[in-house]
Amino acid sequence: MSNSCQAVFVSLLALVSFGHSQFFKEKYEHSPTTLSADGLPALLSNLKISDFKEILKPILVERVPGTKSHAKVKNYITKSMQELGWTVEHDAFNDNTPFGPFNFTNIVAKLNPNAERYLTIAAHYDSKWFSEGSFIGATDSAVPCAMMIHMAKSLQDQLKALDSNKLSLMFVFFDGEEALYQWTPTDSLYGARHLANVWHSSPFPTDSKSTTHLHRIDLLVLLDLIGAANPSFYSYFPNTHKHYQQLVGIEENLTKLNLIHHKNKRVRYFKAKSTSARIEDDHLPFLEKGIRVLHVIPLPFPKGWHTLDDDERQLDFDSITDLTFIFIFFTLDYLHASTTDEISQDKLSDESVVYCGSLFLVAVFLTAHYLRLMWI
Repeated sequence: MSNSCQAVFVSLLALVSFGHSQFFKEKYEHSPTTLSADGLPALLSNLKISDFKEILKPILVERVPGTKSHAKVKNYITKSMQELGWTVEHDAFNDNTPFGPFNFTNIVAKLNPNAERYLTIAAHYDSKWFSEGSFIGATDSAVPCAMMIHMAKSLQDQLKALDSNKLSLMFVFFDGEEALYQWTPTDSLYGARHLANVWHSSPFPTDSKSTTHLHRIDLLVLLDLIGAANPSFYSYFPNTHKHYQQLVGIEENLTKLNLIHHKNKRVRYFKAKSTSARIEDDHLPFLEKGIRVLHVIPLPFPKGWHTLDDDERQLDFDSITDLTFIFIFFTLDYLHASTTDEISQDKLSDESVVYCGSLFLVAVFLTAHYLRLMWI
């Protein structure tokens, strides 16, 4: 190889190395903003509990994998997100269960399918099989799924301004979280285990030898067992404690603005405490592969957990509304969005980064093209 060829090759390696390090630098150094209260009234006016109940109703049914009602809910979630302009993909697969092979389908919805990184919010949409009756699983996890769709619907204007940013929003609706017979490492978390493995083995970009689609997850926020009155949440992981504190701060600010429905203003959903409780849930396959997890699950679990009582009678719509407020502001903070139609400085900064990223890709292409010519 000639000296000039070697120089070009070294330059290309340097560019690729810079892009790789910049990707992780932006991912791990990302900090949320604090939203202005100026646009709160207009934003919250879009959040109607009647809309939420309408979204929830088709999900509030039995959703055991392999049943017709499960398929209907899968199609309903898919259609709902597509109608909001999101790109929806199905991760369909077959896995062995104590009852033989079963088909499962994870639903992955992306605001911007071309983004580099994602704030990922997730919940499972399947329900547990009961031999002695009809298990609805209202808190487990029909309500979290409906909350996610409700958020996407209520934030259409705010999210539209972000649909080309390289940091975007992704919703994952996991299938097969529940054990079909008895909870074991192989009879549980079917969808989460499969999707984590697929993304872990899929390079991103396609020619990368060091980064995968799994690395595109900035933060995995897993919602579960939500919907009953007065839940108590805690920080479960040290490496996402700062993100949990963001939830604590948002609730505090909304309480001061009298936008939280707690009758006792001293009571908080998000406790300023940490606990080391190990809870087996859809986050585990991702956590084991190094993904940062913010697990939003109450302790203790709701009284109706894994009983036939976990239906609409268990739900407290004031608590659901409060938590939806909090999750909305957490999401907008993380994505550096605005509560108003004004273009924020954060968005301008993001657009500048995208422009620089485009220049980087052009430089890589030209360098690679030049290198190819030198070899001819």
